[in-house]
Amino acid sequence: MRYALLIGGLIVAATPAHADPRAAYVTMVLQAFAAKVECPGTDLVYQDLVQRAQDMHLPDGTTEKVRKAIAFMHTGGKMGEKQADDLMTEVAIATQTTDLDQRRAGSMTTWCQDQKTRLAGYIRTKE
Repeated sequence: MRYALLIGGLIVAATPAHADPRAAYVTMVLQAFAAKVECPGTDLVYQDLVQRAQDMHLPDGTTEKVRKAIAFMHTGGKMGEKQADDLMTEVAIATQTTDLDQRRAGSMTTWCQDQKTRLAGYIRTKE
């Protein structure tokens, strides 16, 4: 596990300061899905994620490809579908980034509160 974090840190450190818009989008989508899973009473607004991808001028279908890649990676291939290697790498990096963010927050409650602010519009309180 330490080596995976070290490698992830090296990959992140080697990434240019102006990250690829899709990589930033992948991280945002992964964090929105993580908030849905980890934060009680939180739901995802999928259509707003699709709209954000369009606003970022990402290709049609990006949100669905990202969703499938996240599901594939986080279920060990039991759900979703394997996507192109570059997208799978972006999901792996986003996973490590999110894990580090959660650890830095100190508690899942704090991380969830942070996500409600950062991801307003993409996550909401379940009704």
